[in-house]
Parts: sequence; structure tokens; C-alpha cells
Amino acid sequence: MRRVRFGAPDASLTGRAGMVAVGEFVDKLGVVAALDTAIGAVKRRDRGMSAGQLLVGVASAQLAGAGFWAHLDEQRTDQVVAEALTVPIPASTTAMGVAARFDEQHFSAVEAGVAEVVDRAVAMMSPERRDRLAAAVTTDLDSSDVEVYGRRKQGVAYNYCGQRCGRPHLASWAEAGLTVAADLMAGNADVRPVAAGLLGRALAAIPAPIRESAQQAGTLRVRADAGYFTAE
Repeated sequence: MRRVRFGAPDASLTGRAGMVAVGEFVDKLGVVAALDTAIGAVKRRDRGMSAGQLLVGVASAQLAGAGFWAHLDEQRTDQVVAEALTVPIPASTTAMGVAARFDEQHFSAVEAGVAEVVDRAVAMMSPERRDRLAAAVTTDLDSSDVEVYGRRKQGVAYNYCGQRCGRPHLASWAEAGLTVAADLMAGNADVRPVAAGLLGRALAAIPAPIRESAQQAGTLRVRADAGYFTAE
């Protein structure tokens, strides 16, 4: 009869081993530097966590399953994640403090940083892979309501279902599986008036050679729900 022994957990065991690939991606493409260059400084003194480090750290935590600020502190205790990531996951208090310094200009600049990372990734692809991407470029426009709780939440509103929510509005490069532009709107906001602007930003974020090749071939497309009807 086998016996079960209870003791201290093995620190080498983790359900987040895939974060090794994330760390390699961030390192090889210089994601933090690209974001920092585009966004600039969010603090008066150049010390501590930068904007790029915050975004990469929080995004890494989300990929590992975090859904709340408090989850950052939980994931920081995972030794495998700590060693795998180029940028450590920040403490919840640090993350909230730096995030509070972002203004509209900083948020807008994030897309420029992401576009630079996409350019670098495409440049590292084989010619065959780049040719396949350039054969057709489809931009998907879509929005989704995310319900929130708490009367003091900022930037949210009641939608048509009576839910208090925010409305992420995304433009994705379908063939590459990438979100290239996004807005976070209130739950009662109409996406139609801003759809054309979002589309323009999305197209600008797709590497020019690929976008222009698809345009010349007549395969530069937009895909959206029927509700996206405006003159623009």
C-alpha cells in the first residue's frame, strides 16, 4: 500500500511553465525598450519601474491567469515565473501607482510601441511567411461588453442589458492574430462614430510593405458586424 506524504510544496513545480516562451519573446524583440521609446517617461524621476516594464509585467501576469491587481502578488511567489520572465511581475501596489500616472497621451502612444514590435517580428520571419501574410490583410472590428462591479468604477456605464460595464473596442489583424488598435469605452457608448478612426490607426500599425502589397493585390479588407453602418 502506497503512502501519501505531506510536506512543503516543491518550488520547481508550476502550472505556468509556458511563461518561458513569453520571456524569450519579450527579450528577443526588445518589447520593453520599444514601449518605453514610444510612451516616454510617466514619472518625473527616472527610477523604479518604467511604462514599458509595467505593461509587459502586467500583460505577462494576465497571460498566466491574473484577473485582478491582487493576483500580481500571488504570481510573484512563483519562482519559475520569476526566473523565466525578463521583466518581473510588479507588486500590486507598485503597478497601481505607476498605472495611475498614465494619461491619454501615454495610452495613445502604446499603439506606436506595439506597431514597432510587430515590425520587428515581421522582419525576423522567413520570406515565405512574410509573403503569406502579404497575400491578404483583413482588419476585424469588434466590441464586447465587460461587466464590472462597484459604484465608483470610472469610465463605465449601464448598457442596454442593464449591466454596468466597459466596452473594449478592438481592431485586429486577422491573419496574424494580433490586436493592433483598441479603445476602452463606456458601456453605453456607440462604437460607430469612432470606427473609422480606429480602422485608420489599425492600418497604420500593420507593417507598410505587407499593407501596401495587399492593397495592390486588392486583398486589403475590413470585416465588421452589420451594425457598423456609417457614411465614413
